[in-house]
Amino acid sequence: MGTDLKIIKARWVVLILLLLNLVAGGVVTNLLVIDNAPEIYFPSSASAVQIDAKVRDTFPTDQVLVFLLQGEGLWEEGFIKRLDSAVRELESNSTIERVMTVTTVDHIAGTRDDFIVEPLVDPDSPDLIQKQLLIERVLNDRFAPGLAVSGNADAIAMVVRPFSLESSLHRQALLNTVFSVIEDHGLSGYVSAVAGHIALDVAQLKAMIQDSLIFIPLTTVVGLLLIWLLFRRLLAVVIASVMVGTMVSIAVALLALWGKPYTLVASIMPPFMSALTTALLIHIFNSLAHASKLGYKGAERVAWSIVRLRRPVLFTCLTTAAGLFSLGVNQIQPIQAFGVVTGMAVLLLYPVVMGLLPAILVKWDKRSWPALRHTLRWVDEWVMWLSRLAIRRAGWVLLVSFGLVGLLSPFVLKVHAETDIYKFFKDDHPLNVSTHLVEEKLTGVTTLEVVFNTDAQEGLKSPERLAEIKRFQNWLDSLPQVDRTLSMVDIIEEMNWAFHGENSEYRRVPESVPLLTQYLFIYSGKELYELVDDSFRQTRLTINLNVSGANAVQAVIEEISARLEQQPVADLGWSIAGFGRLFADQEELLVQGQANSLWVVLLLIFLIMCLLWRSLGDALLCMLPNVSPIVIIFILMGVFGIWLDMATAMIASVAIGVAVDDSIHLFHGYRERVRQGRGVVFSLIRTYSQAGRAVMATTLVLSVQMLLLSSSQFIPTIEFGVLTAAGLIAALFFDLLVLPALLVVLSRKA
Repeated sequence: MGTDLKIIKARWVVLILLLLNLVAGGVVTNLLVIDNAPEIYFPSSASAVQIDAKVRDTFPTDQVLVFLLQGEGLWEEGFIKRLDSAVRELESNSTIERVMTVTTVDHIAGTRDDFIVEPLVDPDSPDLIQKQLLIERVLNDRFAPGLAVSGNADAIAMVVRPFSLESSLHRQALLNTVFSVIEDHGLSGYVSAVAGHIALDVAQLKAMIQDSLIFIPLTTVVGLLLIWLLFRRLLAVVIASVMVGTMVSIAVALLALWGKPYTLVASIMPPFMSALTTALLIHIFNSLAHASKLGYKGAERVAWSIVRLRRPVLFTCLTTAAGLFSLGVNQIQPIQAFGVVTGMAVLLLYPVVMGLLPAILVKWDKRSWPALRHTLRWVDEWVMWLSRLAIRRAGWVLLVSFGLVGLLSPFVLKVHAETDIYKFFKDDHPLNVSTHLVEEKLTGVTTLEVVFNTDAQEGLKSPERLAEIKRFQNWLDSLPQVDRTLSMVDIIEEMNWAFHGENSEYRRVPESVPLLTQYLFIYSGKELYELVDDSFRQTRLTINLNVSGANAVQAVIEEISARLEQQPVADLGWSIAGFGRLFADQEELLVQGQANSLWVVLLLIFLIMCLLWRSLGDALLCMLPNVSPIVIIFILMGVFGIWLDMATAMIASVAIGVAVDDSIHLFHGYRERVRQGRGVVFSLIRTYSQAGRAVMATTLVLSVQMLLLSSSQFIPTIEFGVLTAAGLIAALFFDLLVLPALLVVLSRKA
């Protein structure tokens, strides 16, 4: 093998690295947007997104912030006045549309001649001091229990509904604002829970920032420590720290340049790039150690090491990038961005490391490299034991390996797609504790909306149409997944009840159009016009569910759709919107994206293998040991009941793209020796004795760095780290056992 290698001057390399880091840092500082809002996970073309956007043009958002207030003196005059004062201050904030609590929600009551709409609790009323009467009034209100107060009045809700917020940081700012106002009015000690979609988004934002602050430096430090343990060269550690920092900066800068936000999915990218860069450097350092053992020194040693690695490293970068690029067909936007951006960064890894590193080594690498066996002898021992077992017992190794995979493969069928955002956090996480308390005291926080419309001007002032809506609403209330529904019909019924002296027989839709029109004319509250538009052509029926999993929500949506198709509500058109609809539709995108990306990655890697080996048979041979570990990942998911969700949907494509790298290094060394006329067994032993140690070391480094993610508070990040590590370790054993066994068996039949 030739050792011709063009090397640029070291001072230019230092300048290039400095410029890369300065430019990347500037791009990240000025362009990177941190955002994990639910809306950014969907393509703008998704039907759920378009429907929801259209609904929000008319009706308020269903994404709210729920504060639950509990404690002594909850119904005392002083508390009520402080609460109302805090609410008025919040409603003066330009980002807040409305705050709903006992002093701001409507109460419809009868008078001698008609009815009035007044606050449920008037903080200026002299009756406020009559605590028991006040509680009875609140609990006897048709709408307050479950919305503004708990069923036994031991908790009061304060629901903050903002105008449309653009990002997670805006939601964080809103939460901070509300907490500040609550504290200023002496209510902090009463806050027992904070829940709702906004609190969920903020919790995810905090998890993302915390993970980034921990895992980026932690994976880097662990990688550097492992490099020191392997090679005992300070130069190797310094080089690794520079290269890792440069590649992480480039990856994040590419995300910012593309205009994509830094999300929970994107937060996996820095530790992942750190691990990949470290793994590549281990292969280079291992080659330098081998060259040093052969007596090479200085520039000759660098040239010998780099030239012999260029082809396998190029194709390992291509296969890893292919695995990542396959995620580009996923319609979940952060997954797509992660795949494309990280794939581009991996492609840049080759010219940055292979192009710039030689000059640094020629300039500063003057000492000999210690043999790996003097530092981690057990690595060599394991590699050689496994490879010799595969060579001597090739048939049995293949039979047992593929037999076990086949025996356990039925567990793959137990894997099902499911997303429950609240299950992304542990049960004792403050978000889940708060959400459970809110749902216990009030109502479910997952929301759906059924929107009805008619082309007729003021068509919803029809008693017949309203009666049909009510019949549908009664059916909804009978569903076990539904905690609460609310429609314009409820408010009209309440007006009719109040108008007729609060006689319960009249809590129904009036049959007279003039009377209905009169009610709507004299109505002076807020609640009605959050449920129907000014032209009375469009109305929404809001639903609070007691389920939060995407499949359970989807089941409700399907049941509602089937009911409306079989039994239409009068002549009204309908659609289903709300956060629950967005959330449920995401599941379909996940499953479709997983299937598409898996086929794409297999095809791309196979084509790259064909290009690399220029042999269809060799390409298939290298694919076989690397597909099986992906099956093992799904087996583990089936055994432990791990869902296919936002994080696990990426694992197959990422793992196969990374796992095939080791096969390339091993098979490349084997082919080169066979081409030189060496025997199959000799070629395998020599290849595994030299490259096997680097393969095992890189897998250990990647696996350890991925396992570090298991300390996250965010369960999808934990699952991504653990399953990716499991896939890489499985791929290692297939490379050390199955690949040589296949080569031995095929050589016997040749």
